[in-house]
Amino acid sequence: MVVVQGTKVPLPHPSSLSPSPHPLPTTSILFEPSSLSLALTHSDSSLSLYPSFSPFSPSQTLTLTLTIPSPSSSSTFLLLQNHTNPTSSVGPTVLFIVSSPHRAGILLRLYRLRRLETPSFSRVTDVLCSHKDLRFEPNLGVVLNAKHGASVRLAGSVNYFALHALSSNKVWVFAVKDDDDGGLRLMRCAVIECTRPVFSVNVAFGFLILGEENGVRVFGLRRLVKGRSGKRVGNSKQLRNGGGGRGAGLEAVNCNGDLKGKMERYVVATAVKQTNVKLKHDNRDGGSCFVTLKVNEVKTKSPTKVSMSIKAISIQAVSQRMFLILDSHGDLHLLSLSNSGIGVDITGNVLQLPHIMKVRSLAVLPDLSTMSQTIWISDGCHSVHMFTAMDIENALNEADGNDCNEKLMHLPVIRVLFSSEKIQDIISLSANSILILGQGNIYFCFYT
Repeated sequence: MVVVQGTKVPLPHPSSLSPSPHPLPTTSILFEPSSLSLALTHSDSSLSLYPSFSPFSPSQTLTLTLTIPSPSSSSTFLLLQNHTNPTSSVGPTVLFIVSSPHRAGILLRLYRLRRLETPSFSRVTDVLCSHKDLRFEPNLGVVLNAKHGASVRLAGSVNYFALHALSSNKVWVFAVKDDDDGGLRLMRCAVIECTRPVFSVNVAFGFLILGEENGVRVFGLRRLVKGRSGKRVGNSKQLRNGGGGRGAGLEAVNCNGDLKGKMERYVVATAVKQTNVKLKHDNRDGGSCFVTLKVNEVKTKSPTKVSMSIKAISIQAVSQRMFLILDSHGDLHLLSLSNSGIGVDITGNVLQLPHIMKVRSLAVLPDLSTMSQTIWISDGCHSVHMFTAMDIENALNEADGNDCNEKLMHLPVIRVLFSSEKIQDIISLSANSILILGQGNIYFCFYT
């Protein structure tokens, strides 16, 4: 057990957001490691952006460069990678996207990090939209012609982001790139109509992963965005996003989600003209892959065992082929995928990690340049535990046959105590440092 004393992070008071002499409580935190940017969401759904937080000098007061007024429903960082010069010394372009309800649909407000002598965020004032359902309004942002409803989720990665709207139960996939005149170009790449509820969304390393009931659904991002040419099955030819004409086709993706013979339908509308096709779960042609989580069984007085439903409420990338999934019961699952997301055959399997606690918060450093990812988990009370991705890799490499679960049960986990305030959320900053969101205050913790 390691005891760590947290240092309170001094934040400037966003006076423009609140007339009160006391700052608004923070309810959630986002961190972008390449630019050391922080985004704080407050209790009234307004946001504050800080572009230069250093984990090595947390006591230094941050510079607040932008306040984003409420309302907001979700937000995410997005990196734009320059394909012509991917190793540029200035680093990737950093965008911050905020969704909000709008009378005409869903409003997307975009902000760009200006890497000047004093870095700062500023609103993007020129966006070229490449679809009729998208409209840019200079004084507001981009309006998506879709009902906002009670909940919207954003998930950003490199060059692509996804948006899930609960009211329509659809997932939109967008691509963003720099325009020649200094603005941005926003393209709608795919729309997924979901017949099952979606509880979490993650975009990383060529995969779009949707957290559902009793499992996760994995899409190959490249297939959704660029499509495939046709292939022959039996005596008939099935087109896979073929053709180069304009327009949007529909692809019916049938996936055996519960693995009990019941077929369910996902409709994928891409920006490439194509023919309607039906994809069975066992075709493995890249449509999608549903991976089932282990369902706990409840003992009852009757001899019949009752399976409890679980929901995949959080998905975090650990490496290019491994993802951690937090379910609604507080258990962790390790999802391993068979390829990098570029190929057409997506398969995966899930192992349940040992039950250390009922996990409420999960944090993984999103910077894979480090040798070993540090995974932080919290019970939502006063303690944090940590282990590394290398520990998981070693356990899986040492496993012989079917003893993977046994090896994972001996996963070395370090307990870190934080006894100041009840923990609301945790954010990983580096391999040995985290931010802890307490009861409205933010603390920096360093482990040695």
